[in-house]
Amino acid sequence: MQCPSCRNLEDKVVDSREAAEGETIRRRRECLKCGRRFTTYERIEEHPLMVVKKDGRREPFDRKKILSGVQRACEKRPISTEQIAALVDSLERTLQQEFDKEVPSRELGERLMRALHALDEVAYVRFASVYRSFKDVSQFMDELKDLLAQKSRPATPPKQS
Repeated sequence: MQCPSCRNLEDKVVDSREAAEGETIRRRRECLKCGRRFTTYERIEEHPLMVVKKDGRREPFDRKKILSGVQRACEKRPISTEQIAALVDSLERTLQQEFDKEVPSRELGERLMRALHALDEVAYVRFASVYRSFKDVSQFMDELKDLLAQKSRPATPPKQS
């Protein structure tokens, strides 16, 4: 590691601890030449997950874009920013685990809709109306009817061993 003051390449680590909830390591270093202390952060290098769009284009997974869409769907709903962040964190973590390099945008959208459906039905319908690009009111009504039908079905009892 190069000292930011004198550019010497030799230093010693004075302190080391986890940062950002264990995602990075903060190291306090001291230059062996000039004695200046400086801080470095170490994190695992991850290959960015690419989203494959309907037309075949590829773009990097953009957490901010997902977060923005979920926030719009959840506007004026009793959903905290922590719940929204947790939903996006969970989605991102799952996608990183299940997809090596690329995820189809359709898969991303469907998973997001399922997560929103579990969180808040109104937010789900709002998101679905944009994501599915309903062409007319009848398509929107069909989605609402499906939602109501799911709600009126009796819950399946848990399997007994």
